[in-house]
Amino acid sequence: MAIEITWTVEARPLTDEAIRAAVEAALAHGGRAGLAVEVVLLDDPSLAALHDQWLGDPSVTDVMAFDLGDEGEGPAAEVYASVDRARELARERGVDWGRELALYLVHGTLHLCGHDDHEDEERAAMRAAEAAVMEGLGYPPDLAPHDLEGT
Repeated sequence: MAIEITWTVEARPLTDEAIRAAVEAALAHGGRAGLAVEVVLLDDPSLAALHDQWLGDPSVTDVMAFDLGDEGEGPAAEVYASVDRARELARERGVDWGRELALYLVHGTLHLCGHDDHEDEERAAMRAAEAAVMEGLGYPPDLAPHDLEGT
C-alpha cells in the first residue's frame, strides 16, 4: 500500500509515520485497506483555494478528500488537510495540535470509505467511526465540543 505524504508548510505537528498510521487505520476501519492515497498538508489559503475550485466555496476548511478511482497511474485518492486549521482549532478547543490534525486525516479518509456527515444520522455514524479509529491509534478521547464542517 502506498501512502504518499507531501508537506507544503514548515510546521509539522505529526510525523510522517503518524500520518500513515492514521490514514491506514481509517482505511482499514472503512473497508478500503490498501488504497493508494496521496496526503497533502497545507495552509489555510491553499486549501481554501481548492475548496473554492472544487466546491465553489472560498471559505477555509479543515480537510477535503477526493476519490480518483482506480484508473491510471498514481494514487486512487487524495486527502488535503490544513495544518493552520488544526493549530487554530486545537488552541481554541484546548486539545493537542497533532491530535486535531490526525482527526482531520481520519475524517477525510473515512469520507473515501463512504462515510458522510451531512445528515444527523450520517454524522453520528461518522463521529463513532472517528472515535473508534482515534482510540485504536492511542489518542485520548476528545470531549471538547467539535464539529468538522466543509468535508
